[in-house]
Amino acid sequence: MPTFSIVIPVKPGGAITALESLRRLSSSCRFEILVAEGCRPSQQRNLAVQEAAGEIVFFLDDDSRVAADCLGIIATVMTDPAVGVVGGPSLTPAGDSLLQRLFGGALVSCFGAGGMRNRYRSVGRIRETTEKELILCNLAMRREVFTALNGFDERLYPNEENELLDRVGALGLKLMHVPEMAVERSQRTSIRQFVRQMFSYGRGRGQQTLISRSVSPLSFAPLGLLIYLMSLPFGVVFSPFWLIPLIAYLVLDILFSISAVFSSRELSKMLLLFIFPLLHISNGCGLLYGLCRGRGGGAEVAAMPVVVRRIKTFEQDVW
Repeated sequence: MPTFSIVIPVKPGGAITALESLRRLSSSCRFEILVAEGCRPSQQRNLAVQEAAGEIVFFLDDDSRVAADCLGIIATVMTDPAVGVVGGPSLTPAGDSLLQRLFGGALVSCFGAGGMRNRYRSVGRIRETTEKELILCNLAMRREVFTALNGFDERLYPNEENELLDRVGALGLKLMHVPEMAVERSQRTSIRQFVRQMFSYGRGRGQQTLISRSVSPLSFAPLGLLIYLMSLPFGVVFSPFWLIPLIAYLVLDILFSISAVFSSRELSKMLLLFIFPLLHISNGCGLLYGLCRGRGGGAEVAAMPVVVRRIKTFEQDVW
């Protein structure tokens, strides 16, 4: 069985709730846990991997709650030497608040998150995939592959995993999505936090596009919506037909909100009427900002202190 290095970035002094579920791992795989404290997760993960000794690096967030058999699942999929990366979705816990479940409901909708919605729902079978279905809070990679590619581009956060996964795929290695390998992570607890999260996702996608020079047209749909809305006051002056895209968007907003009510049997899901536009506009603003800001800033990152601590060694059974 392969050995694992579990890497968790955390803010200085932050809580690491992921450790609770890691203590219940049922796998016979040997693993170590490295926690990297700092303020730039992409850099923290890179430095932690430099100290890692496992054959497979398993990236989690500080609040990822893993399945008890996750290491065994990863080891099984990784028996194929052509597989370079294995990942699973991040699910919204049933015990989250109504607002948090609304955020989660928007992210699992094809209207809300498009092709990336499978990052937030457990559906289908094990399959070869792309970066669109994989998420960094639940991602395993061969350490030799990570090292050969010099890890994450530290100019990026978020979206550093998406840029790296594109490079892994370019090597001809398989990226595998495993629905059963799900983690649970609570959604943001307020509208303000959710807006900041969606803005940062957009900003990261914009900067990733400039760095990788690859464009995913569907990912830029929120930016198209934003530009359209900004032009609306001027467009309607010239033609009432300028309102047609807005009407179409509102119809889709209503239809997908109703669909969410029927699929979840929760009348409260009609509030997605307001969450969908919030998600799209926030993400569009982030995309615009990311494209205008440029490729990110690596100079200030180097000055940020990072402390890597080994919470558990391979030999420890109790920790």
